[in-house]
Amino acid sequence: MTTDATRPNPERFLSLLREQKQGRLKVYLGFAPGVGKTFEMLQEAQRLKRQGVDVVIGVVETHGRADTVALVGDLEQVPRRRIEYRGVVLEEMDVDAVLARRPTVVLVDELAHTNSPGSRHGKRHQDVEELLRAGVSVITTMNIQHLESLYEMVERFTGVKVKERVPDHVLAQAHQVVNVDLPAEDLQERMRAGKIYPAERVERALSNFFTEPNLNQLREIALEHVAHLLDRRRQERDGAAQANTSERVMVCLSSGSPNALRLLRKGARLAARLGAPWYAVYVQTPGERAEKIDAATERRLADSLTLAQQLYGIPMRFKGKDFPSAVAAFSAEYGITHLVMGRPQQPWYRRWLGPSLLDRLLRTTPGVDVLIVSTTS
Repeated sequence: MTTDATRPNPERFLSLLREQKQGRLKVYLGFAPGVGKTFEMLQEAQRLKRQGVDVVIGVVETHGRADTVALVGDLEQVPRRRIEYRGVVLEEMDVDAVLARRPTVVLVDELAHTNSPGSRHGKRHQDVEELLRAGVSVITTMNIQHLESLYEMVERFTGVKVKERVPDHVLAQAHQVVNVDLPAEDLQERMRAGKIYPAERVERALSNFFTEPNLNQLREIALEHVAHLLDRRRQERDGAAQANTSERVMVCLSSGSPNALRLLRKGARLAARLGAPWYAVYVQTPGERAEKIDAATERRLADSLTLAQQLYGIPMRFKGKDFPSAVAAFSAEYGITHLVMGRPQQPWYRRWLGPSLLDRLLRTTPGVDVLIVSTTS
């Protein structure tokens, strides 16, 4: 079953292709491997070809599945680029060849894929963004667990660290997102029938990532995310595309922030739900001066601010005489309504020496909702 996050009409993407010269992006989104994303993508490609659209395959991973291989059929495939790495020849999508061929639509499977060393871009989603900028429309696939802002959430209930991730802004720029859905029980049956993984991998997969609770949770997340995209598209059609100017989110960072990336992802999800802009703010007090921070800490801060930008946040550095007053000043200047921060790490005896850091922060930011996030793994 598929659910289109913009319109259920399969002709919609074709009409989008004809509207503008800018490349259009369509994503088939699933909650796990094997739900049928690549199959659905190939079906659409065959449909587009019958309608006279110039569509080619940039890269499609059939994983040896007979029904998927059959659907490739007579679709033109742009030869892949062969890269030798440590004595092994690897194949990747040849971006230059696709640009030289310049089709109307190119199929690019597995958006979260990490390219081989020696490729122009480190990630396949970066290849896709280049194609879109060049005016080539892309149909692609990905699973919900690869979305950057969901990293900790997925790890928490599956126990799996997802290494290949796609920045949220890539999915957000899609003109269509199609949720490829399947009951968890049916997916497990496909697994047992050998339609997803080889027989020797089936039992291990079913007892680890592909447990029924994990699949149901991932499915719920995928459905919720597509519903959120659908609501945003509806607001855009109704002329309410502008961000909610009455709500603004601030994520507080310091050089000692434990698990700052978790804070950023939490703030990004909150801002998305509110339809609000959000800021990742490195609060720089006198104790945070550059000469007092080592190179490794500075690199971590830089990485955090880079991630914030990938999650559609606004990375900033803001100075103040101490943490509460700096946060209060920033909140007042930028109209912050929601504050996200990690649990303050203070020794127990601080309670006898006056108000805690959190008490002082709450006192200096009246009217701001403060969300304290656990930063323990």
